[in-house]
Amino acid sequence: MSNRNDVPPDTVGIDLREEGVVVEYADGRETLYRGVPSVEEGSVRTGPGKECHLLVTDPTESEGVMLYVNDRKTEDEILEDTGVGRVMIDPGEEEEVFPGVTARHLEGRRIEVEADPEVARGRVFVFVEDDWGEQSFEIVGADESTA
Repeated sequence: MSNRNDVPPDTVGIDLREEGVVVEYADGRETLYRGVPSVEEGSVRTGPGKECHLLVTDPTESEGVMLYVNDRKTEDEILEDTGVGRVMIDPGEEEEVFPGVTARHLEGRRIEVEADPEVARGRVFVFVEDDWGEQSFEIVGADESTA
């Protein structure tokens, strides 16, 4: 089975806590993205070869949709069972993955996520990880970064 297919996301549960963001998958399992996300205005760019997970909450911040960008490790069936989606973007290409949220595949296997949370109608989180660590970001609009 190929791990290079787009998989549409389903709704997952969200719990925003002091220690980080908890995602409850459709199969009942949970994961914690640790730490208070760093606030970034407009966009986030990953390092080369890092995993990029994108979460957009609904206005209530109790559920949302999660998408892995260019994930080649996770089997389609696992994504379908958990409700997590996947989008594959060719080098040099970009795709509007949700209203107000665009992902780009940049040179050097980097991913850039640009978002307008007002258009997305929720909070936009980007989780960047590899075998050595993880980082959490929240993309905000220009007027929110100075508040």
